[in-house]
Amino acid sequence: MSEFQLGIGLTALAVSFTVCLLIVLSQKWHGKLSHDHDLDGVQKVHTTAVPRIGGIGVFSGVAFGLVLFQMLAPADVNPLHVSDIALLLAASLPAFLAGLIEDFTKRVSVRVRLVATAMSAMIASAALGATVTELDLWGVDTLLAFMPFAILVTAVVVSGGSNAINIIDGFNGLSGSTIVIMSAGFAAVGLQYGDHLVVALGMLCMGTTLGFLMLNYPFGKLFLGDGGAYFLGFLVSEMAVLLLVRNTQVNAWQVLAICAYPVIEVLFSMYRRRVIQKVSPGAPDALHLHTLVYRRLVFKHVRRDAARPWNRNAGVACFIAPAVALCVTVSVLAGDSAPVSLAIVAAQLALYVLVYGRLVRGRWRLAGRAAGIPAVSAGAEASSS
Repeated sequence: MSEFQLGIGLTALAVSFTVCLLIVLSQKWHGKLSHDHDLDGVQKVHTTAVPRIGGIGVFSGVAFGLVLFQMLAPADVNPLHVSDIALLLAASLPAFLAGLIEDFTKRVSVRVRLVATAMSAMIASAALGATVTELDLWGVDTLLAFMPFAILVTAVVVSGGSNAINIIDGFNGLSGSTIVIMSAGFAAVGLQYGDHLVVALGMLCMGTTLGFLMLNYPFGKLFLGDGGAYFLGFLVSEMAVLLLVRNTQVNAWQVLAICAYPVIEVLFSMYRRRVIQKVSPGAPDALHLHTLVYRRLVFKHVRRDAARPWNRNAGVACFIAPAVALCVTVSVLAGDSAPVSLAIVAAQLALYVLVYGRLVRGRWRLAGRAAGIPAVSAGAEASSS
């Protein structure tokens, strides 16, 4: 890893933390617009209104961190890396702004945010050639040779990946830790193949997310919001695309294995809502894996503490993040073979279904309502604690 890649990550961390801290300290002036006042929503578990515009901090970490590092960078830094990252940052604007406007107004639909993210993906395709043309799927790769189809598939992949990060953004540190782990995984694969652009992007994502996490975890002083979730989701998805486009040796199954958790979560959520619950795939509910972990495992193993009201919220990441880290580590170390990567993806899917099934049926919870854990059914919505 070069000094440039390490330096850009540390700079992004410092800038992100500084901006996030300023947001928290100044909330009395902007809280009316920036606070998440809806404490009774179906997916809400927090009890105090805090700013949900952490996206401004993480975007600033990437943007100003890049500018600052470019000013201070040594002469031997590859200028193409800096310009490519700047182009990718510009391409992210539709996704980031759509999410940020939703954070302030609560009036931007999921469909509009997905379209905006797809637009960002198309801009990246044009500016950086970030277009998926091979997915190691028989028949599909033939269709991907037709460039309009390849651009459409890329837009769907990137917008879906961005939405997946937004889906898992429900508890302190959960989405942030997942982004850091996946970024580290992509950076590690990039390092194996000498792709310094992907490594630099990974360091940027890790740095700016860690700066945000200093205010988000464990105390929940600041939320990532839709702007931050879609922005970081876009960057991680583009890392995956660039890794495939720039390195023909990398197989698509290894990339999927690294980001399997949020992808499986969003696909299973769509299936559950449409097929089981018979509602819109975009309808909110309290049946995500992380919510079930909160209800079934955290309630059992983490005591309620009046002096630390955030401890149960923060406990969810302690259960999920280690599992994600283990899966990503195995994917990086053993996933250079497509059959092995496919097996890793299948194993993660099987593990998800097994754990979800036991949690939703209450197999891993204290007995009875006396434990304070509401019943949950896979076929009906349940309100958040």
